Amino acid sequence: MSTTAVEILLIEDNVHDAELAIRTLKKINLANNLLHLEDGQEALDFLFDEKNEMPSLILLDLKMPRVDGLERDIFETYELGINAYIVKPVDFDQFVKAVTQVGLFWLVLNQPPVKT
Repeated sequence: MSTTAVEILLIEDNVHDAELAIRTLKKINLANNLLHLEDGQEALDFLFDEKNEMPSLILLDLKMPRVDGLERDIFETYELGINAYIVKPVDFDQFVKAVTQVGLFWLVLNQPPVKT
């Protein structure tokens, strides 16, 4: 059984926001193993497929077609081990800054859990 190694999963239905996030992550050399999906159902299919490893970072737009991110409570996500919730800025410069900061946090500070 082969696995799909995705480090960053970008779930975004707005093509312009997705492209901006991808460009920003490429600028800081973080887009090598990035997968962009356009709706929540595609994301769930990917995440629950046993052939795929869990990504290290998921960037999720909450308001999506088919299945949206609002169906999962913020407190529940923290209980599942998701340790960051960031509101996507509408302003272009703030959006670029937020994606850059998330990318750098993931690259520099975040350490995956050790399997025991």
